[in-house]
Amino acid sequence: MFSLFSSYPTFMIFLAVVLSMVITMVLMPAWIRFLKRAQIGQQVRADGPQSHLVKQGTPTMGGVIMLVAVIVFTLVASVNAPTAELWLLLGATLATGLLGLIDDASKVAHERSLGLTPKAKLIGQFLIAGVFVICAVNLLDVAPTVEIPFVCTIDLGVLTTVVPVGGGIEIPWLYLVYCLILLVGLCNAVNLTDGLDGLASSVTVLIATFFTVVAFGTHSGISPITCAVVGSLMGFLLFNVYPASVFMGDTGSLALGGFVASTAYMLKMPMFILIVALIYWVEILSVMIQVTYFKLTGGKRIFRMAPIHHHFELGGWSETRVVAVFSIITAVLCLIGILAL
Repeated sequence: MFSLFSSYPTFMIFLAVVLSMVITMVLMPAWIRFLKRAQIGQQVRADGPQSHLVKQGTPTMGGVIMLVAVIVFTLVASVNAPTAELWLLLGATLATGLLGLIDDASKVAHERSLGLTPKAKLIGQFLIAGVFVICAVNLLDVAPTVEIPFVCTIDLGVLTTVVPVGGGIEIPWLYLVYCLILLVGLCNAVNLTDGLDGLASSVTVLIATFFTVVAFGTHSGISPITCAVVGSLMGFLLFNVYPASVFMGDTGSLALGGFVASTAYMLKMPMFILIVALIYWVEILSVMIQVTYFKLTGGKRIFRMAPIHHHFELGGWSETRVVAVFSIITAVLCLIGILAL
């Protein structure tokens, strides 16, 4: 049976996505009931859009079930041919998800919209990113090279590698810095994108689908987890579209950021994130621009509210319209990414 399926990668993708989606669909209702009984709900920002106040108390931490689905399916799908690349990618996804879980738990415990301090989250994200890239380079021999869309492949480590006397850990410094910035940036960008019902889920499922296509096309060993993420997000969207029955929380958003960044590294495609994940970057840049301009001008604003999805929302767009437009843009960008291969 498995040899037959291996001859039909399209069917394998379909089966993988459906199974991980079913796992999420089956487990999520019970998880939502538990969250309601435990009164684990969203703490809405007081300075956010007034229309969001009705979301106060909506169950959060739905990302836990997403991660369960990813773990279960990845383990089952890779039982016959596990790869070190797959385990490292799964580890990075779970590590960032655990950091998000701690943040969510802190919010619930203190009944506030802010959990861990920004400094604590940044330290955690940098540590995860550092361990990931050092393991990738030293244990898996992942070359510090990146594909430049439409152009060529460049080596970020050939002129910047430092090997301690007597051997030890090999660290391509330029590559390390690049990976650190990108992983930390993506975790926070996805976290900011998760501000409307179904927005982060819809955008990320398209990006994960892009990486799934690339993983199968390059015969990469990480395809089980990319399929699992696509399926789990599809299942989660059934409960997360407007009006959302559950939010993914930082558990989900940080895990997705870690997944997207580490997957791009494994496929040597971090530069492609600048294309397919443009929505993430627009979201985080809108916040940076807003804060900087506010400080420089003594209180003036460029956007009605940041992140930028709130700017459109306060301009009269419905949540569903913002999600639809941002998803369409991402779909087009993913097609451009495929053309850039």
